Amino acid sequence: MSSSTYSISDLARELDITPRAIRFYEEQGMLSPERRGLERIYSARDKVSLKLILRGKRIGFSLAECKELIELYDPASGNRKQLETFMHKIAERRLQLEQQLLDIQQMQLELDTAEERCQIAMSETLKNQDLAV
Repeated sequence: MSSSTYSISDLARELDITPRAIRFYEEQGMLSPERRGLERIYSARDKVSLKLILRGKRIGFSLAECKELIELYDPASGNRKQLETFMHKIAERRLQLEQQLLDIQQMQLELDTAEERCQIAMSETLKNQDLAV
């Protein structure tokens, strides 16, 4: 194979994912390798798409969002539309994470309050038992 094409095992090894994961992304229409008999031949574009999928997953994008970004891949235009969309999605994700952080902090306060009330109730129960003895 030339340096701009890859077998499924080449990509799996290079990107540290399983061939099964690569086949899954292909089934989702996110990759489109050539076929030579039963062999899949992946292009440089497929490799870029896989990298984008893996990066998207790491930052919490859905498969649908990753697919949308892949469909905007257009090196002839400098990928301007893809990059603008990616930046917009990053900003949205950042806002979601900030909200989740606030929600977690609020939940921690609720847990602290519940724990404190339990400790007070347990202390009162022990005092009442001591008085009864």
